[in-house]
Amino acid sequence: MSVEKGPNFLEEIIAEDIKNGKHGGRVLTRFPPEPNGYLHIGHSKSICVNFGLAQQFGGTTNLRFDDTNPEKEETEYVDSIKADIKWLGFEWAKECYASDYFPKLYDFAVRLIKMGLAYVDDSSAEEIAAMKGSPTVPGTDSPYRSRTIEENVDLFERMRKGEFKDGEKVLRAKVDMASPNMHFRDPLMYRIRHTEHHRTGNEWCIYPMYDFAHGQSDAIEEITHSICTLEFEVHRPLYEWFIEKLELFPSRQYEMARLNLNYTVMSKRKLLQLVQEKHVSGWDDPRMPTISALRRRGYTPESIRNFAEKVGVARRENIIDVGLLEFCVREDLNKRSTRVMAVLDPLKLVIENYPAGQMELLPTENNTEDPLSGTREMPFSSELFIERDDFMEVPEKKYFRLSPGKMVRLKSAYIVECTGFDKDEKGHITVVRARYIPESKSGHDQSGLQVKGVIHWVSAAHAIKAEVRLYDRLFKVEDPSSEEGDFKEYINPDSLQIIHRSHVGALLRRCKAWRFLPVHAEGILCTGYR
Repeated sequence: MSVEKGPNFLEEIIAEDIKNGKHGGRVLTRFPPEPNGYLHIGHSKSICVNFGLAQQFGGTTNLRFDDTNPEKEETEYVDSIKADIKWLGFEWAKECYASDYFPKLYDFAVRLIKMGLAYVDDSSAEEIAAMKGSPTVPGTDSPYRSRTIEENVDLFERMRKGEFKDGEKVLRAKVDMASPNMHFRDPLMYRIRHTEHHRTGNEWCIYPMYDFAHGQSDAIEEITHSICTLEFEVHRPLYEWFIEKLELFPSRQYEMARLNLNYTVMSKRKLLQLVQEKHVSGWDDPRMPTISALRRRGYTPESIRNFAEKVGVARRENIIDVGLLEFCVREDLNKRSTRVMAVLDPLKLVIENYPAGQMELLPTENNTEDPLSGTREMPFSSELFIERDDFMEVPEKKYFRLSPGKMVRLKSAYIVECTGFDKDEKGHITVVRARYIPESKSGHDQSGLQVKGVIHWVSAAHAIKAEVRLYDRLFKVEDPSSEEGDFKEYINPDSLQIIHRSHVGALLRRCKAWRFLPVHAEGILCTGYR
């Protein structure tokens, strides 16, 4: 008996806010990716949560690109992110960019300077880090913390005009150098970067830091529920401090556990390494955890949304087994995919009592799980290909496939009995011989025979030679990021096997969805044919 899930903590918060008339009962969420790489399966959870909650409560979602780091951001990534979100089945209310708000953020910074809550610091990054102390040792004030408001306004304006070199000065908030929260110890608000921005070009040479840009961008858009992952929980007090001091719209941040998946890495920095160092063929290599890679491998939007729903929304971090993701795609494809038969390691089967040169078309259901999927016809002849491991010269106990003197059913065809086999000079089996039972035709079986084994096959004369790519997990260990040494040392050398000698039923050409077809082995997807 299935048990219905109750509302998660975010649903409870939003429902209570609506009940109390907070923000006029309005719900506006946002999905704020940084365009410095392709989205991965972890982002899909955040997408589903943000868009899903807004839909559930009659609200909308903004797509906002957090493009405040011009050295790492590219238009290619912007385009890929938009494509991934649309493919997952979601539409955003507004397309926004943090760079849209650069003038407003600059004005906010000047306002804080004039309130005596921000100052320009000439210290180096190393000096600032040393001043911050440690979680158990209070920080020490910068020698520039006592600069006058007038001096800080002048210096910040000169930073904006490009008078200083990268790293020569920064703008810091004046908060509390003794705070137990390290993020409160005079955090950086702006740094100098003489780098072309993918949207604003060279208009700006100072860029806001995440902690200053994010909350204010939420407030500008009047986001009601700013949902992020747990690593940002310690940033929330600073998020609220800036909004309070600037007297902006009171956006509120809520944190949930991020999605961690085993046998892969989720850091965009590490994924970029895999791409740049050519350990994979690109961001959409089917072994990658990116949404574009999953799409190329044959995952459907429905399967990923279902996966996100099964993972759920929680406050505790954990690692999700990739087997759950694989289950979700198998479950979805099982309902929708047209079946075809493919032989990956072919062994010829000659049916000696079937007329040579004769061919008949045998009807088979396109999908036994979908009664509306219709049927197709498969060519059957005296010479077939079967999988090599579907025949065993000396069968093991409980081996129900083909062996000397044993019978199996050829799927959607006839029952056959093995009558012998041939070997080459090296002792390798080259041909299996059999006789078929004419009265055992599938759908019209009058033979009275009962067999336990069913094997797949393709007609040798009608098969198409195929290149089949078999994908395994990219890493050999569950959590490569936590292992000693370079995470790339744990790449699975057998994560991709390309088979050129396989054969696929000729009627594969009639199937529009061939890229998503399950093949013989469970969990293996056919990525194409030649």
